[in-house]
Amino acid sequence: MILIVDFGSQYNQLIARRVREHHVYCQIEPPDLPLEKIRDLNPEGIILSGGPASIYEPGSPKADPGIFGLGIPVLGICYGLHFMADALGGEVIPAKKREYGFAELQIRKPEGIFKGIHQDSRCWMSHGDSIGKLPKGFRITATTPSTRVAAAEDPKRHFYGLQFHPEVVHTPEGRRMLGNFLFDVCRCKRSWTMKNFARDTIAETREEVGEKKVILGLSGGVDSSVAAVLLHQAIGEQLTCVFVDNGVLRHGEAEKVQEVFRSNYRMKLRFVRAGREFLKKLKGVEDPERKRKIIGRTFIEVFDREARKIKGAEFLAQGTLYPDLIESRSVFGGPSAVIKSHHNVGGLPKRMKLRLVEPLKHLFKDEVRLLGKELGLPEEMIWRQPFPGPGLAIRIIGEVTERRLSVLRKCDVIFLEEIRAAGLYRKLWQSFTVLLPVKSVGIMGDQRTYENILALRAVTSDDAMTADWARLPHDLLGKVSNRIINEVRGVNRVVYDISSKPPSTIEWE
Repeated sequence: MILIVDFGSQYNQLIARRVREHHVYCQIEPPDLPLEKIRDLNPEGIILSGGPASIYEPGSPKADPGIFGLGIPVLGICYGLHFMADALGGEVIPAKKREYGFAELQIRKPEGIFKGIHQDSRCWMSHGDSIGKLPKGFRITATTPSTRVAAAEDPKRHFYGLQFHPEVVHTPEGRRMLGNFLFDVCRCKRSWTMKNFARDTIAETREEVGEKKVILGLSGGVDSSVAAVLLHQAIGEQLTCVFVDNGVLRHGEAEKVQEVFRSNYRMKLRFVRAGREFLKKLKGVEDPERKRKIIGRTFIEVFDREARKIKGAEFLAQGTLYPDLIESRSVFGGPSAVIKSHHNVGGLPKRMKLRLVEPLKHLFKDEVRLLGKELGLPEEMIWRQPFPGPGLAIRIIGEVTERRLSVLRKCDVIFLEEIRAAGLYRKLWQSFTVLLPVKSVGIMGDQRTYENILALRAVTSDDAMTADWARLPHDLLGKVSNRIINEVRGVNRVVYDISSKPPSTIEWE
C-alpha cells in the first residue's frame, strides 16, 4: 500500500485515484499521524500531497520529519516537495514569478520517475513558492522556463519531488510518472482489485458487526444499492434496509426501489413516508448549507425512530464515498478546505444513537460501479447516474415547496427521457434540471407570461473530482427546451449550464 499524507490539497483524492488506477491500494492520513502508526501501516511508499500553505509561514502543516529515516521511498508533490526540502535542510522561497496552468517541462534525463517520459513534456503548475536551495544529496531533474527546480531527486535515498501536479489530467504523462514511482521505485504489486476488496470488506464487516443488526438507508442510487448487496452478502438477515421517502425524490423513485429490492433481492425493507416532516422543516429555508444540515439531521432522526422498532439494531450503514468526505471536510481531519457538506457526512448530529458502518468510504464512484458488477447487480442499477442525498432540495434554488417540486419533477422526467432516447445516458456522469428563483417574461398563446427559468445541467467526468460540461447536440437541447416549455406549466425559459468543475461544482448547491 501507499500512504498519502494530506497537506490540504483539494486534489489529494486525485492522487489516490491515480494510484488506484494502477491497482495499488492507498490510504490518506493527516500530517500529524504518529511515526509509530506509519510504521504499523508498513507502506511501500509515501506520497506527500500539495496544499495551499507556505512552508515558511507559522502554523503551516508539517509531518514528522522522521518519515525520511524509515527507509521508505517518498514522493513530494508541490507543497509536499517544499516540506521535504525544508525538513532535509533545503530552502523554500517565494517565487519570483508565480506559475499557474500549463508549463513546458524540460526533463534532463528520462530515468527514475521520468523513465519513458518525453524530455519535452507538458505539466500543470499551481504554486507561488519555489525551491531556493536543494538539500544535500539532491539534484535537479527537470525545469520549466519559469521554475528552476520543477523536479528533483535523491536517488540513493529514493526521495523524489515534483513542483507540478502529476495527478491532474492536464499533466499528460503524469500517470506514467506515478506508475514509475509505484513500480520501479516502491516495487508495489498490482493487488488492488474489486474482487479482493469485496472479499476483505465482507470479512471485516462480519467481524465488526458480529451478531448485531444493521439498518441501511436505501435510496436506490448506485452507492446505497451496492452497499446494501455487499452487506446482505456479509450478514444476511441481520440487515434491514429502510427507504425514507423524504419528499424531495424524483418521479417514481420510491416505487422503483421497493420493486427491485423486495422482488429481486428479497431483503428486509421498511418503507417510511416522511415527506411532510422533511418539507415542514425546510419551510422558509433558502441557504443550501442549512438545507443539507436539516435533511441530514432529519434523516438520522427518522432512522433513530426506525431503529427503536428493530430489536438489537446497533449500526447504521451508509454509502459514503471518498469524494463525499473530501468535499465536506478534510479526510481524517486533514487541513483541506470545506467546499460543501454532504448528506452522508455533513448533517450527522453529535450524539447519534447508532454506530456507523461505511463499507464504501474508501472508494470512488467508478470503483463502486466495478464493485457492483463484481457483486452481480443489474446493469441498470450499476450505471444509474449519481443523485444527491438531499435530493431535489438542492436542485431548487431558494425555498423548497410542493409546487416547485412538482414543476422540477416534470422537467427532470422530460430531460432524462430525451437523454436516454439520444443514447447519451451512459456517456454522461450526470444530467439533471435546476429550478431557479428567477422569473422571466414570455409569450404563450399571444398572452404575456411571467414564469420560472429552468437550467439544464449535463457533465462528463471520471470520478466527480473534476468535471466538464457536456457538449450536447443543439437539436437535442432545442427539443428538451421545447417539450419543457410546452408540457410543464410554470416554466417559460430554459437555459444550459456550460460551467466546469472547478471552478464550479456539479450540483448548484
